[in-house]
Amino acid sequence: MARHVRGLFEETTARIAAVKSEERSIEHRQRDIYDSHRHRIFSLAYHMTGNELEAEQVLIQSFVQAFASDPKPDCALIDGSLISELRRYFPLTPSDPAPLSVSAEISGRNIRRTDLEEAIQGLPPCERLFFLLRDVEGYTTEAISQLVGMTQQQVNRTLFSAKIRLRSILAEMEASRAA
Repeated sequence: MARHVRGLFEETTARIAAVKSEERSIEHRQRDIYDSHRHRIFSLAYHMTGNELEAEQVLIQSFVQAFASDPKPDCALIDGSLISELRRYFPLTPSDPAPLSVSAEISGRNIRRTDLEEAIQGLPPCERLFFLLRDVEGYTTEAISQLVGMTQQQVNRTLFSAKIRLRSILAEMEASRAA
């Protein structure tokens, strides 16, 4: 009888150790997933909100949502969670296209990073997000289209409008400095 109890005890102890080992393994995988995506998600959230605390909140909620959907979320699921969270802050619908302006010329000088970051903040939310995804993060228009649920033509139109608007904002900034 004592041998039987000892055997059950050892078997139970082995099962508990295996479960704890599996839990640690899952925790390590999730930490690796978080670490490999957190900078990109925070950066996009920060450039969208312009506020570190709000960006941190978007980051946290994006990962909570992604891990709730799948214990091992891939990049697409994490990005989808980010977009879902950003929709709570911004209307991510294309705005009226920027008017083509002949006067929005920028001199041949280099543009300061701080000026570009400020100009990006002046874009409507949808244009800002698409510009950041395409020209900063390197997403294809097809990937952006799938991510936000719009046609590639809408994405391209919005990107074109964002670039025109950026040029206009940067030209205004340069003109006000020159004056």
